[in-house]
Amino acid sequence: MFVYGLTILLAAFLLFQVQPLIAKMILPWFGGASSVWSACMLFFQAVLLGGYLYAHWLHEKLAPRRQAILHTALIAASLLLLPPVPDASWKGAGLTNPEWRILGLLAVTIGLPYFLLSTTSPLVQTWYARTHGAVPYRLYALSNAGSMLGLVTYPVVIEPRLAVGTQATVWSAAYALFALLCVVAAWRAARTPIESPAMAQDPATDSAPSWGLKALWAALAACASTLLLAITAFLTQDVAAVPFLWVAPLSVYLLSFILCFETPRLYDRRVWLPLLAGALGWMGYLTWPESPDVKVPTMVLAAVSALFICAMVCHGEIVRSRPHPRYLTSFYLMIALGGALGGLFVSIVAPKVFRGFFELPIGLAACGFLALAAVAREKRAWESRGIAWAAWLVVIAALAGYSAWLARTSLDALSDAKLVARNFYGQLRIKEADEGDGLGPRRKLVHGVINHGEQILREDFRRRPLTYYCEQSGVGRVLNATNDGPPRRIGVLGLGCGTMAAFGRKGDVVRFYEINPLVPELAKTQFTYLSDSPARTEIVLGDGRLMLEREPDQNFDLLAMDAFSGDSVPVHLITREAFRTYLRHLKPGGVLALNISNKYLDLAPVVERAAAAFGKVAVLVDYEAEEDDPECFSSSWALVMDKATWERLRPKLGEDARLIEPRPRFRPWTDDYSSLFAVLK
Repeated sequence: MFVYGLTILLAAFLLFQVQPLIAKMILPWFGGASSVWSACMLFFQAVLLGGYLYAHWLHEKLAPRRQAILHTALIAASLLLLPPVPDASWKGAGLTNPEWRILGLLAVTIGLPYFLLSTTSPLVQTWYARTHGAVPYRLYALSNAGSMLGLVTYPVVIEPRLAVGTQATVWSAAYALFALLCVVAAWRAARTPIESPAMAQDPATDSAPSWGLKALWAALAACASTLLLAITAFLTQDVAAVPFLWVAPLSVYLLSFILCFETPRLYDRRVWLPLLAGALGWMGYLTWPESPDVKVPTMVLAAVSALFICAMVCHGEIVRSRPHPRYLTSFYLMIALGGALGGLFVSIVAPKVFRGFFELPIGLAACGFLALAAVAREKRAWESRGIAWAAWLVVIAALAGYSAWLARTSLDALSDAKLVARNFYGQLRIKEADEGDGLGPRRKLVHGVINHGEQILREDFRRRPLTYYCEQSGVGRVLNATNDGPPRRIGVLGLGCGTMAAFGRKGDVVRFYEINPLVPELAKTQFTYLSDSPARTEIVLGDGRLMLEREPDQNFDLLAMDAFSGDSVPVHLITREAFRTYLRHLKPGGVLALNISNKYLDLAPVVERAAAAFGKVAVLVDYEAEEDDPECFSSSWALVMDKATWERLRPKLGEDARLIEPRPRFRPWTDDYSSLFAVLK
C-alpha cells in the first residue's frame, strides 16, 4: 500500500507544480497572462484525458507483464526530456492567436512526462486492486490531496524561494523519484495474474456500466469543471481584480473530490440537495444586475461556497454510482473527458460564441438538471415511498423557471452597454452615461471591473485626458513639464481608448503597443482621442515588450507603461530584463513612466530595484483625487530616469513626487524569479 499511495501522491503533486512552473517560463515569450494560462490549461486538461485513455487501454488490452514493460519504457524515455526547460526558438512572433504555438511548445517540452504523471492515478489504482484485493477509490482522494498540496505550496513556498531554473532542477529530481516508484509498482502488479480474485466480479451484481451512466459521469464532471472556471472568471473579472483569487475556487473544487472519494458517506442527498437549491438561488441573486451591492469579501465567500456545494453534488453523484473496480479505468476516463469538455467550453467555445459570460448561468442551470437526472435514474426514486409525481413536476418547473431567470439576468447585464465585444483576451464593453457633474455624457471602455479609459463627449471637453492620465497624474506632470520643448516621441504600452494621444502636439509622434486586436478597433470607432490629436499616432499590434525587443531604437522622450490595474499582472513587463529593453528605447534624459496603481499590490519596490540595476532613480508620484473631481482618478505612477533628469524635472513634478526608498532584503524581479506574495499590500 505504501508504494502505491506514495506514487499516486507524488505524481499528483508534480502535476500541479509543473503547471505554474512551465507557464511562468513561457510567459515573457507570448505576453498577456490570460492567454498563456488559458492555452496551458487547455493543454493540461487534454493531456490528462489522454493519460486516462492510455490507462484504460493498457488495463483492457495488455497482460500485466506487457503493461509493466511498455510503461517502464515510456518512463525511461521521459527521463531524457528532463529538465522541462523550453527552447527559445518557440518564442512567438505574432500574438493574435498564440494557442497553437503554445500547445506545440508544451507538447515538446513537457508532453511525455506530464502524460505519464496523468496516467498514474487510474493505472496504479488498478494495479493496487489486482494485487491487494481491495477497493482502490480512496487512492483517488489521495491523488487529489497531492494536487491540492502542489497547488497551495507553489505560490507560497516554491516561487518565493527558488528561481525558475532551480525549480526545474528540483522538479526533475522529484520526477526521477516518481519514475522509480512507478516502475516498482508496475512490476509488483505484473506478478499478479489478470484474473486474480481481487479483480473478479459477480455477473449478477457487477454488470458493466451502461452508456447512459457513462454519459452522466462525463456530464457531471463537465458541469463541475465549467463552474470552476466560470466562477473563477466571475470573481476575478466582475468582483475584484485580486491576484491569487483563482486559488480559492480550485482548492474547494479539489476538496470536494477528496471528501467524496475518501468518505463517500459525507455526501448525503438529504443534506446536499437542499444546500444546492440554496446555492443556485444565491448565485442567481449575486449575478442579477439590480441586486444590492455586496462587499467583496462577502461576495467571494458566497461564490466559493456555492462552487463547493455544486462540486460536492456533482462529484458526490459520480461517486455514488461508481462501478466495480473492474471498470475503474473507464470510470476515470469519463471523469477526465467531462473535465476536458468543461475546460474546452469555457476556454475556447464560449469566447467565440458568446458576447457575455453566459457560461456561468449555463453551468448553474446544468447543475440543477443533472442533479435531478442523477436522482431520477434510480428506481427507488419513483416508488410510492419516494418522491411523488407532483413533486417531480414542481422541481422540474422550478428548474425551468430558474433557467429562464438566469437567461434574463444574463442579457440584462449587457443592457447598460452601448457595445459588447469578446475574444481570446476577454470581454470589452463600451458604456455611456451622464455622471451628473455638469459635463454631459461620457463614454467608457471597461474590461471586467477595470476602467481602461473614458472620454467626455462634449466638443469643448473631449480632448482632455481623464482618469489615470489626467494632467495631475504622474505621467501628465512629466508631459506638461516638456510641453515647451522640441517635438517629442512618446511610446505607450497599452492603448485603452487612446487617452495618451491627448497630450500629443503638432510634430509629436505617439506610438501605441497593444496586444488585444479588439482594442484598436474600439479606440478608433468609439472614441476620438486618436483622430483629434494633432500628433501623428501609430499602433503596433502585439505584446509591448516583445515588439520593442524586435524594433530598432525608438528614441522615446517618454515611454509609458500601463498594465498593472487588472487581475492578471503581466510580470514579464516589470522584470530587470524588461527594463533593459525599455531603457534602450529612451533618449538620453528620457523618462520611463509606469502606472502601478493597484488596490492589492505594492509594485514600487519592484520598480526601484529594476531602476537601480541600471543606475537610474525611481520617483513615485501618488495623486489623491478629490471625490467630486470629474477628470481624475487617484493614481500611483513610478517614474524612472537618471539623476540629472530628476534634478531638472523635480521642481515641475510637485512636492508629492519623491524618490522610492529601497526596501531592505527585497529580491529583484527577473524573468527567472518573481513573487507576488512579496508585494501584497
